[in-house]
Amino acid sequence: MLKHKYTSTLLLCTTIFLFSVSFAFSQTPKDSTAAVNDSIKKANFLNRLGNGFFPTKFLDIDLRYLVKFNQYEGLRSGLGGQTSNEFSDKYRINAYLVYGFVDKKSKYSIGGGVRVAPKTNTWINLSYTDDLQETGSTQFILDKRFFQFFEPRLLNIDLFHKHITTKLSVEHEISPKLLTETQFSTSNISPTYSYNFEANNTVYHAFEVSLAKVAFQYNPFDKFDIKDGKQTLIKSGFPKFTLQYTKSFKDVLGADFNFSKVDFRTIQKFNYNNKANTLLTLTAGFAHGDTPLTHLYHAYPNNIRKETIMQRFSVAGINSFETMFFNEFFSDRFTSFIVKHYFAPFKITERYQPQLVLISRYALGNMNNINRHQNLDFNTLDKGYTETGFEINKLLFGFGLSATYRYGAYHLPKEEDNVAVKFTFNITL
Repeated sequence: MLKHKYTSTLLLCTTIFLFSVSFAFSQTPKDSTAAVNDSIKKANFLNRLGNGFFPTKFLDIDLRYLVKFNQYEGLRSGLGGQTSNEFSDKYRINAYLVYGFVDKKSKYSIGGGVRVAPKTNTWINLSYTDDLQETGSTQFILDKRFFQFFEPRLLNIDLFHKHITTKLSVEHEISPKLLTETQFSTSNISPTYSYNFEANNTVYHAFEVSLAKVAFQYNPFDKFDIKDGKQTLIKSGFPKFTLQYTKSFKDVLGADFNFSKVDFRTIQKFNYNNKANTLLTLTAGFAHGDTPLTHLYHAYPNNIRKETIMQRFSVAGINSFETMFFNEFFSDRFTSFIVKHYFAPFKITERYQPQLVLISRYALGNMNNINRHQNLDFNTLDKGYTETGFEINKLLFGFGLSATYRYGAYHLPKEEDNVAVKFTFNITL
């Protein structure tokens, strides 16, 4: 009941915010010059908003930190932001402060950066963070900033670890189509759940990790144009490729483990003349050495452990496995393949155009020395996990419906446990 209360609050805040944005741009300009200026301002505003910021003159408010909910913190609320280009195009400062109303703890981060080479958009950044992170959620550091007004999968996550991290990073554009980032970080990590990891003839619950990461993102078919002396993306092309290498150094700044990871992803999109398209995403990762569960892989599960289908009714994620239960599988070598086919929208009216999407997901993984991970029961994906379903999006106020079915090697004995029925939420600015 409490969860539904907080979810309703989140949706209400989102609705009010979107209404405010729409109202702000509903005024009619007085003349053609004003119309052009208004259009430019609106485009800039929506671009920042789409990247998760509400812009003011010198500060862009970070919308990610306003209101969230998960199973560990309950309601999570706070403020965050970063300085804008109007403040400085050479220096930037970013920070946030949030509070969890169930765990009754504050989390925060503060950082900054300096641009040392404008032509290659090279930034040197330093940050300090005291926060939570989902266990097994390996991320590509070069991913564009992912933002949604409503992050659906977050509602059901309960497996977090606390980390206190100091990080130094360098962002660099070799070319507009080839981006790189290098990071070095040291972290003090404490799982919030009962977990021990056996390594070096020692059993660890809390531990230190020192990591070096280097990542490359290659978008060979992106198209750019020069506007105001700057390269501006005019068309996003496919396929896209991302490669990332991670190395943990034992005994460097007190770190406890040696391990390495290689992660790869490619995205391909086929567009058709009738506004339909097919999106393919292949992701793979491999971890070697003394790698704790916090830094291994899950398949972005999004199914909560409740007795009936309706008790498990929630909101579908973007690239998550909707029938896979949270904390059901972990792997030290992992691959997933997701196919989404978007049919042409049903043009009922100019503004009301629902869209049917067919989805199939496959995941394969395994783990060496699974007994080293203690006090937590889970399986591997060595037999291959398969689910297929559909979405009907944008039925009402950005909401839609999805249904997914689990089959193959991990099909469950109780038939209704293989079915996930959920809301979807999509909004376009």
